[in-house]
Amino acid sequence: MPEIPLTWWVAFNAFVITMLALDLGVFHRKAHAVSMKEALGWSAVWIAMALAFNVWVWFQLGPQKGTEFLTGYLIEKSLSVDNVFVFAVLFTFFGIPAQYQHRVLFWGIFGALVLRAAMIFAGAALISNFTWIIYVFAALLVFTGIKMLMGQHEAIDPEKNFAIRLLRRFMPVTKEFHGQKFFVRQNGVLAATPLFAVLLCIEVTDVIFAVDSIPAIFAITQDTFIVYTSNVFAILGLRALYFALSGILPYFHFLKYGLGIILVFVGVKMSLAHSAFKIDTMVSLVVVASILALSVITSVVHRRMSEK
Repeated sequence: MPEIPLTWWVAFNAFVITMLALDLGVFHRKAHAVSMKEALGWSAVWIAMALAFNVWVWFQLGPQKGTEFLTGYLIEKSLSVDNVFVFAVLFTFFGIPAQYQHRVLFWGIFGALVLRAAMIFAGAALISNFTWIIYVFAALLVFTGIKMLMGQHEAIDPEKNFAIRLLRRFMPVTKEFHGQKFFVRQNGVLAATPLFAVLLCIEVTDVIFAVDSIPAIFAITQDTFIVYTSNVFAILGLRALYFALSGILPYFHFLKYGLGIILVFVGVKMSLAHSAFKIDTMVSLVVVASILALSVITSVVHRRMSEK
């Protein structure tokens, strides 16, 4: 694969930091509840940026890399639906006011970017030094996909979350909110607010989900630059996706099954990577896009038939 210049890595990360700074410091400087119109607008902006970057990759690195980026982005974007479900559960459980949710998600996604970058580079190093690890990742993807197809998806119980129990051992957690603060001092003792508690839950659950999603992209490409950038663009649009879809996600009845099929497919693709039956990246793109489209269409049809 072509060697990626260091300047590209620096420029891309500078772009990400600039966009995050503008997001929190300019566009969402004041705490407010994000409307559906605003969320859809931001979703369109992030998707447009990802597609523009995809075009740049296509011309700079070639059609193969462009296809790999788009396929990886679609997989990561679709798997991020699980994060949206978790956000909804956590915000409801902790009673997070709508005007503070964007701030929690901002720092949650910032932390996710750092943690996933570490996991991506660790995964790339493992694959580079231990080729057999590919088959472990493939088995993990197939196993997770089958679990989703069988409806064996573990429910999120924040009260039993290991991170929350650990946090309470080291410092008290207030029951009341203190504006947008994550920490406050009460009687000279540092205490965490419910905002920090939910932020901690978001970080831990994202790491758990990344165990599935990162190997899924490595099944498409082992180019670290493509894996990293497609992952970052999917995560950057996650907040807007939550505010746009949180209210209508229950209507997508068959989406979970579609995601399960995708995980099984990419697991099989990864296991065949060094065989004579290697699946072409363009075929993967068509399969992933078709499964996503079919699961959404059947969900909408199912919902309308149920209402009738």
